[in-house]
Amino acid sequence: MITESDELAQALERAAKLWPELAQERTALLRKIVDLGVEDLGNRANAKMEKRKQAILKVAGSLSEVWPENWRNELRNEWPE
Repeated sequence: MITESDELAQALERAAKLWPELAQERTALLRKIVDLGVEDLGNRANAKMEKRKQAILKVAGSLSEVWPENWRNELRNEWPE
Protein backbone atom coordinates (compact mmCIF):
# COMPACT_ATOMS: atom_id res chain seq x y z
CA MET A 1 0.00 0.00 0.00
CA ILE A 2 1.27 3.46 -0.89
CA THR A 3 0.19 6.61 0.91
CA GLU A 4 -0.58 9.39 -1.53
CA SER A 5 1.55 12.37 -0.60
CA ASP A 6 1.14 15.80 -2.16
CA GLU A 7 4.15 15.08 -4.37
CA LEU A 8 2.67 11.79 -5.55
CA ALA A 9 -0.70 13.42 -6.19
CA GLN A 10 1.01 16.01 -8.38
CA ALA A 11 2.91 13.27 -10.21
CA LEU A 12 -0.36 11.44 -10.86
CA GLU A 13 -1.94 14.63 -12.19
CA ARG A 14 1.00 15.14 -14.55
CA ALA A 15 0.85 11.51 -15.62
CA ALA A 16 -2.88 11.86 -16.33
CA LYS A 17 -2.05 14.71 -18.72
CA LEU A 18 0.59 12.58 -20.46
CA TRP A 19 -1.67 9.54 -20.69
CA PRO A 20 -5.25 10.89 -20.74
CA GLU A 21 -6.61 7.44 -21.62
CA LEU A 22 -5.48 6.33 -18.14
CA ALA A 23 -6.63 9.45 -16.29
CA GLN A 24 -9.35 7.54 -14.40
CA GLU A 25 -7.05 4.62 -13.55
CA ARG A 26 -4.71 5.86 -10.83
CA THR A 27 -3.16 2.41 -10.43
CA ALA A 28 -2.23 2.30 -14.11
CA LEU A 29 -0.80 5.82 -13.87
CA LEU A 30 1.25 4.78 -10.87
CA ARG A 31 2.59 1.79 -12.82
CA LYS A 32 3.62 4.15 -15.63
CA ILE A 33 5.42 6.41 -13.15
CA VAL A 34 7.20 3.42 -11.61
CA ASP A 35 8.13 2.06 -15.05
CA LEU A 36 9.68 5.41 -15.95
CA GLY A 37 11.59 5.41 -12.67
CA VAL A 38 12.89 1.90 -13.27
CA GLU A 39 13.98 2.86 -16.78
CA ASP A 40 15.71 5.98 -15.47
CA LEU A 41 17.54 3.93 -12.83
CA GLY A 42 18.75 1.55 -15.51
CA ASN A 43 19.92 4.44 -17.68
CA ARG A 44 21.76 6.04 -14.76
CA ALA A 45 23.43 2.75 -13.82
CA ASN A 46 24.53 2.20 -17.42
CA ALA A 47 25.87 5.75 -17.66
CA LYS A 48 27.81 5.30 -14.42
CA MET A 49 29.29 2.02 -15.66
CA GLU A 50 30.23 3.60 -18.99
CA LYS A 51 31.93 6.47 -17.16
CA ARG A 52 33.96 3.97 -15.11
CA LYS A 53 34.92 2.03 -18.25
CA GLN A 54 36.07 5.23 -19.94
CA ALA A 55 38.18 6.15 -16.90
CA ILE A 56 39.80 2.70 -16.93
CA LEU A 57 40.48 2.89 -20.66
CA LYS A 58 42.00 6.34 -20.21
CA VAL A 59 44.66 5.08 -17.78
CA ALA A 60 45.05 1.58 -19.21
CA GLY A 61 48.67 0.95 -20.07
CA SER A 62 49.88 4.22 -18.59
CA LEU A 63 51.95 2.38 -15.97
CA SER A 64 53.29 -0.34 -18.24
CA GLU A 65 56.84 1.00 -18.14
CA VAL A 66 56.98 1.62 -14.39
CA TRP A 67 58.29 -1.88 -13.71
CA PRO A 68 61.06 -3.47 -15.76
CA GLU A 69 60.11 -6.47 -17.89
CA ASN A 70 61.90 -8.93 -15.64
CA TRP A 71 60.65 -7.49 -12.36
CA ARG A 72 59.45 -10.85 -11.07
CA ASN A 73 62.83 -12.45 -11.52
CA GLU A 74 64.53 -9.51 -9.85
CA LEU A 75 62.12 -9.71 -6.93
CA ARG A 76 62.64 -13.45 -6.54
CA ASN A 77 66.43 -13.03 -6.65
CA GLU A 78 66.25 -10.65 -3.70
CA TRP A 79 64.97 -13.41 -1.43
CA PRO A 80 67.36 -15.97 0.03
CA GLU A 81 66.74 -19.55 -0.97
